[in-house]
Amino acid sequence: MAVEWAGLSPALLVPLDRSRTEPLRVQLESGLRDAIRSGRLGAGERLPSSRELARELGVSRGLVQECYGQLHAEGYLDARIGSATRVAAVAGKPAPGPVAPPERAAQLRIDFRTGVPDLAGFPRTDWVWAQRELCRRTPTAGLDYGDPRGSQPAREVLAGYLRRVRAAAIDPEHLVVCTGFAQGLGLVLAVLARSKVRRVGFEDPGYGEGETLTAAARAGITAIPVPVDQDGIQVDALAASGAQAVVLTPAHQWPTGVVLAPQRRHALLDWANRTGATIIEDDYDAEFRYDREPVGAMQGLGPDRVVGLGTVSKSLAPAVRLGWILCPPALAAEIAHDKQLADRGTPVFDQLAVAMLIESGRYDRHLRRMRSSYASRRRVLIEALAEHAPAVKLTGLAAGFHAVAHLPAGVDEQIVVAAARQRSVGLYGMSGYRASGATTPAQLVLGFGNLSERAIRSGVEAVADLLR
Repeated sequence: MAVEWAGLSPALLVPLDRSRTEPLRVQLESGLRDAIRSGRLGAGERLPSSRELARELGVSRGLVQECYGQLHAEGYLDARIGSATRVAAVAGKPAPGPVAPPERAAQLRIDFRTGVPDLAGFPRTDWVWAQRELCRRTPTAGLDYGDPRGSQPAREVLAGYLRRVRAAAIDPEHLVVCTGFAQGLGLVLAVLARSKVRRVGFEDPGYGEGETLTAAARAGITAIPVPVDQDGIQVDALAASGAQAVVLTPAHQWPTGVVLAPQRRHALLDWANRTGATIIEDDYDAEFRYDREPVGAMQGLGPDRVVGLGTVSKSLAPAVRLGWILCPPALAAEIAHDKQLADRGTPVFDQLAVAMLIESGRYDRHLRRMRSSYASRRRVLIEALAEHAPAVKLTGLAAGFHAVAHLPAGVDEQIVVAAARQRSVGLYGMSGYRASGATTPAQLVLGFGNLSERAIRSGVEAVADLLR
């Protein structure tokens, strides 16, 4: 039995069976009538012209016109001269009104949100140049499904860049390109869970209750908070926790901003080698350091025990959705296999565009420009607080584009945050990053990456009295 399907919209198909005794016009009428009654064709939706539908079905235009005329007479269709044929409001099913937009949070005039780079600083011209060059140069075969680990040329460029800039020890064969940090962490934790890892340590304060801890829960792994002090994560507490893996931010601890001390780095590697544990390094913010050269990645010290995760979300923009996993050789094949099952690979043109920016020197030039811009905003934040709220101490400013503001004794963190929002200024308390949710000591995490210097000054002035 041969059944033909008329595609009227991406979500609607109408069957025509030429082996049936029922006339085609009747079949088409019934199919359209049923689609309207069931709601598959909504009120006001445009139907193809009689000429378009006749050509698609391989029937006469007159047959389609008769069908449309019958359904118009029955009140199912609304046909007007000079206008498209559309579905009418059917009795008992009035045309739906406009869908109410989801409730949005109050618009903030100035938002010290963390983790967001200068979105206006995205190198649009360079990105367009790279994409244009790729469209011109890429052979037809390059548009096929590729290696799930990522484009070979892109991985070679990335590996070379990370060896040069981050002191990483990585072979391109063990580098897997992923869709940002969240996917990278999820892939790694899933592989570790299958190898009987049941407890993973997280820095406290750290990621809070966000997607990172959710990734551990989805993998069936228990997340154990491990305290952080001025030298970074406390290795003794980590060892006592029974964790079989740990996720940490050694170059610029999130969110306190401290750098993992050299002795702690070696202690961590000793712990991992002694217990067979895995260190997962979130190597973020390393490009933007102001007091000295960027601190090298831990992965370079222990490539067999450290998984390195990095992205361009801070260096370019979160919308690019491109990251990488520096895999220990023992985990590389399984992580690559899981990546293939997840999505068959990250978009190749984006990988190659980033690689082209790196090779051309445009990526380094962009980073130098943004480092200078963030340094200026950092200085403005320091000066504004010194002038308007001198009792507030700032730390964590050695790198990145956020700072920790230590509020004076007697100032309530949550009251400050709520009162600032009433003034259309977004402030964020450290309590949101602590496993316990404790509001003492009272601290704010101030992001300045996506704020102009004028906005930073205005924001500090607007809430200065709350900080005293």
